[in-house]
Amino acid sequence: HDSKLISVRSLSSPFSAEGHRKVWARLRALPEPIRVGRKRVLRLMRLHGLLSPMRFRNAHGDPAHNGTIKTDRPDDMWGTDATTFETVEDGWCWFFGTIDHCVEDIVGWSVVKTGDRFAALDAIRPGIKAHFGPLGKDVARGLTVRCDHGPQYTSDDLRGELRWMGIEISYAYVGEPQCNGMAEHFMRILKEQCLWIHRFRNLDEARHVIREFIDRYNREWILERWDYRTPDQVRQDFPSHPEAEAA
Repeated sequence: HDSKLISVRSLSSPFSAEGHRKVWARLRALPEPIRVGRKRVLRLMRLHGLLSPMRFRNAHGDPAHNGTIKTDRPDDMWGTDATTFETVEDGWCWFFGTIDHCVEDIVGWSVVKTGDRFAALDAIRPGIKAHFGPLGKDVARGLTVRCDHGPQYTSDDLRGELRWMGIEISYAYVGEPQCNGMAEHFMRILKEQCLWIHRFRNLDEARHVIREFIDRYNREWILERWDYRTPDQVRQDFPSHPEAEAA
């Protein structure tokens, strides 16, 4: 039974690695469900070396951020961040992504050679068009974008365009990446599930592979917070903005 459980885990997930809670949920969702205790799944994954290594850190006192950044409705707050990856022909390139703090879907992204303020804006604009409507003055009033203090996000161009669309900018506390934890967490998923397991020939290939991964993430990544539903499924439970539907 133990070997069957481990083999089913590797066949049933569309991702290269998941934690024991998601493995447990996927086992229960099989056409022929395997109903097993979550602690047993944890024990078996630990026994077979399938758990991610954990790095324990020393406590540094009370952080400035001690609340939650998760929201109860979509399109109240988005988090955005960037990371770099390497290609054979084009060298180091940039990925920018924007995630909703409620349903945790990727609402916009860009893959570019130069990681400047315009690339950061290109990762936000698609979400505005999809969930608020055509770009315009105050079109996204009520939305807050959480980001760090990188030069792309503190530039006058980016801040000016977001203010023009009615978007408030919320900067994370310096030295506390958990303030932008939603975007930071997705960047880790992207690296582990995509960037670190592919050897990209060039920027075009990277853009194609990353697009496929993000589509798969929104469609199939399961969220414990939302009873193991996917971001797309959770998004469907909330009404769309009338302006976006009209567009």
